[in-house]
Amino acid sequence: MSLRLPSRQELAYSVWWNLFLLTAGSALFAAGAQGIAVHHGFLTGGVYGTALLLWYGTGGFSPAAWYLLLNVPLFVLGWFCVGRRFFLYSLFGMLATTLFGEVLRFDFGITDQFYAAVACGVVCGAGGGMMLRSLGSGGGLDVVAVLLNRKWNIGIGRFGFVFNCVLFTASLATMQIDLVIASLIQVFIASVTLEHVLSLFNQRKVVFIISDRSRAISSEITSALKQGATVLQGRGGYSGDNREIVMTVTNNVQLKRLEELVFTLDAHALFIVENTFTVLGANFARRKVY
Repeated sequence: MSLRLPSRQELAYSVWWNLFLLTAGSALFAAGAQGIAVHHGFLTGGVYGTALLLWYGTGGFSPAAWYLLLNVPLFVLGWFCVGRRFFLYSLFGMLATTLFGEVLRFDFGITDQFYAAVACGVVCGAGGGMMLRSLGSGGGLDVVAVLLNRKWNIGIGRFGFVFNCVLFTASLATMQIDLVIASLIQVFIASVTLEHVLSLFNQRKVVFIISDRSRAISSEITSALKQGATVLQGRGGYSGDNREIVMTVTNNVQLKRLEELVFTLDAHALFIVENTFTVLGANFARRKVY
């Protein structure tokens, strides 16, 4: 009896895989925050950044404890306004971040402020990206951002940007300008790293092929490359002749094979490639429901 391995979609929706992403991501984020940020007086942005600012200002509680306290009203609100699956996974991510923030008390040993900002951004961004690759999040702003997006169509990224602007403006009252600038560098690098982690293994290429042999090309794509293709109806702008355009979605690995296949069948074909980040449905990723 052969053992069937789960498909990519089945794995992405499995409970254990999502818990792994949330656990590993929260550990990585907490390591960056506790191992670098707190030793240099940085803010990480978001709710954890707010927790750090409160800790710097009051000295009471730990950053992780402040993070937990700030999340309580957000999750009470989220219970009534977001999907149960997203809520429960995010609750797990928030509690894991709090736990790791309490137990991880080490120092990476980075002394240069700029290097520390870069390293903290990479580590925290990678951790945040891993959590967002799951069906939940690390809590904090994500819960509120999803709520605002569903109720008033406010962009998730836009809300985070506005919140961080307010946070860093407020931090100028108690923090040195050098630390605020270093924190901004850290947050920028974290956001770039997070985007790269989210796009990892998700990047796709949309390919349009204009050829007189579109039917043969479409047939070869489905049979030889084992991927879907759609034939679109078009018309030449100059000649006015009807044309069939083959559209297919592929990845970087298959792209060269697809190119070779097309030009083998028609050396005069027009081969257009566009980058795309999100492809949902059919045999690709399933939609993340909040």
